[in-house]
Amino acid sequence: MNKNSGSNIGNFKFIESTLREGEQFSNAFFDTGNATALSEFGVEYLELTSPVASPQSRDDCAAICKLGLKAKILTHVRCNMDDARAAVATGVDGLDIVIGTSQQLQKHSHGKDIQTIKKMALEVIEYVKSEGREVRFSSEDSFRSDFDDIMTLYKAADAAGVDRVGVADTVGCATPRQVYELVRALRGVVSCDIEVHFQSSCQQMQLTGQQAHLGNTGIGERNGITPLGGFLARMITLDREYVTSRYKLHKLKEIEDLVADAVEINVPFNNYITGYSAFHHKAGIHAKAILNAPSTYEIINPEDFGMTRFVHIGSRLTGWNAVRSRVDQLGLPMTDVQVKEVTQKIKAMADVRPLGIDDTDSIIRSYYREVRIPSLQPAPQCFLFKLKPGVAAGVIEQMRTAGNAMVGVVPGLRSFHLGPPLASTAHRAQGYDMGLVTVLDTEEHVLAYATHPAHLVLHNIRIGVCTETLAYDLEVPELP
Repeated sequence: MNKNSGSNIGNFKFIESTLREGEQFSNAFFDTGNATALSEFGVEYLELTSPVASPQSRDDCAAICKLGLKAKILTHVRCNMDDARAAVATGVDGLDIVIGTSQQLQKHSHGKDIQTIKKMALEVIEYVKSEGREVRFSSEDSFRSDFDDIMTLYKAADAAGVDRVGVADTVGCATPRQVYELVRALRGVVSCDIEVHFQSSCQQMQLTGQQAHLGNTGIGERNGITPLGGFLARMITLDREYVTSRYKLHKLKEIEDLVADAVEINVPFNNYITGYSAFHHKAGIHAKAILNAPSTYEIINPEDFGMTRFVHIGSRLTGWNAVRSRVDQLGLPMTDVQVKEVTQKIKAMADVRPLGIDDTDSIIRSYYREVRIPSLQPAPQCFLFKLKPGVAAGVIEQMRTAGNAMVGVVPGLRSFHLGPPLASTAHRAQGYDMGLVTVLDTEEHVLAYATHPAHLVLHNIRIGVCTETLAYDLEVPELP
């Protein structure tokens, strides 16, 4: 627990409402596989669509109740006895009953006054409790309701034995301060748990309630409700140990992708935690600090959620420290001065067009080759030839002509000399008749030269190659 935060995070429970509120999203269509995945994540409650919505909704509710999931199963119903009886019959663990309490909803939705609402609520609460189920009573459109009206309802529901009372910002009009003030006042008049539900544009909450309605990726009616990932992002900053031990955070992206596929949308690029850019660092000063100590610009460790950070180097904003990190990953020995030079090349190209990681790697590798090759001292390489019986006298001249022709053609071949053997006594003892010395840029080019199709290749000549690091013979075809 973060003792400095004063949070009561250990008292919180999640009511995952993707299968109820999320089903009110325009493209939604879920199955029991979605319920299983959400339960395995570790949420305490799953809220399902009312069983009176349709015969299939009733069957789905009953089927999910029989899965034996770890999460308790709730269903969201209107505050009337018919809905309550139908819900209890499916086998759910609890009922979330709701009724509109604002003047707008009293007049234009159900047409009932506060006293009638109170009477109906107490009847339903008594019935549900008698059936041994959990029950929550919530006002709808709480923040546009009369304060005294809803406090009267909440006090009566609490006295009747509800497990929770709910506060709902149905139209997304409440500010964080209004949320705080209402929940604080409510905490003073009820002893049961308090549940909160935030809709549409606001989607902000201070940790003042005890149970929160959340939706995977935040989908729901209109613009949806508080997203599961966003709320977890807030919670983990208050008590990382509690959150990481309670929920299977590494499954968050998996279930978000599952839900997104089910409703035929993409997870937003700026989605909490799992969005493409959630742990993407670009500015030079950010990158330097992140590489030295990730906590400088990350309050959340991406590894807790199975995610990875990415330091973007293909932009005009990149700094040389970020490029240094990539150079080291590529295993290229470059000085700081060289890294700063190649950084300027990357920035210049980024001014012209977008750069991907392959582009930046290509710029780095190309620059490395440019600065590396001139710094090497060309070393003479000795090639020895043994002339077999029957070789014509003109062979030597043919060899010289062919060798001179290859200067500038064979990569790295800078010069060529044909003459008597220049190798050791041991080589002379092996019967080599002729030798040549070439000057090449690198050992890599020596290999290319030694196997080049236009090599000093003549009939009946066996070529031996000898350097400090290689010693091998090649059988070669004859020249045309």
